[in-house]
Amino acid sequence: MDETNSLSLQQARAEFIEDLRAKSRATATILAYGKDIEQLTEFLEKTEVASIKAITPEHIKAFTTNLNKLNYTAKSISRKINSIKSFFRFLKVKEYIETNPTTAIVHPRYDVKPPRVLSKMEYRALRDACRSDTRISSIVEILLQTGIRIGELANLCLDDIDFDKNLITVRPYESHGLRTVPLTRAARRALDDYEKERPKTREKTLFVTKTGRPFLVRNIRAAIDRYFKLAGIKEAKVNDLRHTFIAQQLIAGTPLVYISKLVGHKRLSTTEKYLKVINEKMEKDEVKLEEL
Repeated sequence: MDETNSLSLQQARAEFIEDLRAKSRATATILAYGKDIEQLTEFLEKTEVASIKAITPEHIKAFTTNLNKLNYTAKSISRKINSIKSFFRFLKVKEYIETNPTTAIVHPRYDVKPPRVLSKMEYRALRDACRSDTRISSIVEILLQTGIRIGELANLCLDDIDFDKNLITVRPYESHGLRTVPLTRAARRALDDYEKERPKTREKTLFVTKTGRPFLVRNIRAAIDRYFKLAGIKEAKVNDLRHTFIAQQLIAGTPLVYISKLVGHKRLSTTEKYLKVINEKMEKDEVKLEEL
């Protein structure tokens, strides 16, 4: 095969990452795709494949087989295949390659775990654990009562809170657009308590550190994880607060379309996945309607 003027694997990866950035893909997505393609690139270079035009379906299959040998889970391998397929679709559209070597590559089967929804006892225990920390208590309450993403919460500014109308303006975050969500009484009370103790600073970000700097996502996540442990809640993550909000709203009978818009889901099918979770929960627990 004539490989004249063919992009190197490294050049192709760089162009792909730049295209993802131009399309405003989520930072986490770009990072994950970049690492996956880098891993493929390193594997192919070891087999002396340096040009994208030299890559065949056999090379891709050899890569996935090697992942199995390295004890990657089926879910991880499937995610990497997604990245690789996106990469080669990009190369095909750009006409850097004539045929896509990933077309016949299939995903391994694996069981998808349903969203983790906190029980009433669990989220009450979390509240009790962080009650003396007004900042974290406020953060937990907002996440639990609005369903916004942790990145969206970290980006909130003082001006985004309308206390007169009890509304929160959620700013565009990565690939997610602008939207407005209601501020419940519980979240409002928690915010009022936090504002009284918020450090004096020129920083407009709502949640700040003790020195007045923006409270970063990784630090918010670490703090809540710490309180999960203090509350004795096992296998829980920050995103489970968002899952709990969605599930509880569905149980309360809030229209599916409205919830989908409220939490910023791009596809209604994403929200629909929670229906199975709440149906099982209602059958098991006979959940009664009440405010979180």
